[in-house]
Amino acid sequence: MTVAQTLLDELWDFSDAAGSEARLRAAAADETDAAARAELETQVARALGLQERFDEADAVLDAVAIEDAAVAARAALERGRVRNSAGDPEAAVPYFLAAVDAASGAGLSFLQVDALHMLAIAEPDQAEQWTSAAFGALEGVAEPRTLRWNVSLHNNAGWRLFDAGRLDDAITEFESARDAATRWGTPQQVQWADEALAEARAAL
Repeated sequence: MTVAQTLLDELWDFSDAAGSEARLRAAAADETDAAARAELETQVARALGLQERFDEADAVLDAVAIEDAAVAARAALERGRVRNSAGDPEAAVPYFLAAVDAASGAGLSFLQVDALHMLAIAEPDQAEQWTSAAFGALEGVAEPRTLRWNVSLHNNAGWRLFDAGRLDDAITEFESARDAATRWGTPQQVQWADEALAEARAAL
């Protein structure tokens, strides 16, 4: 990837999509490298999608110049997220699959896992399969920011099991999420893992 995920982390605040949009637009306007600018523009589209400005998000993606695998993967991911957020997960699936293909073919593990985790959300009946594929994509990865995906994957699996009434299995997943959050995650993720564990243990 041309743009480091750690830089995107600094620009993003998922509790403030409008503020994130403004920062991402400014970063894209200042960026002189075309590929990096294109990646930043895909994130502008993501911020618009989170504000339910779906047509605007698609328009931004229409203008993105796709000239490398990272941009292709990010653009497909955000096309899919726009459709999933708009309430049409079935339409999102082909885009997430395209993102998996673009990312895996270029060895972009972070984006590959992102797309697989979105497939697990868009296709809940196949969530276990997609989550397993995401864990497989993390095998052999050493980069801590990519390994942070373990937190979300275990957490999401835990809630699926919780909702299915499989509380012991849910607790196991939440414990794995907490371990991953302690190793690679943020303090907020550790707190969320603790809260999930407390709720599952109380339910048990």
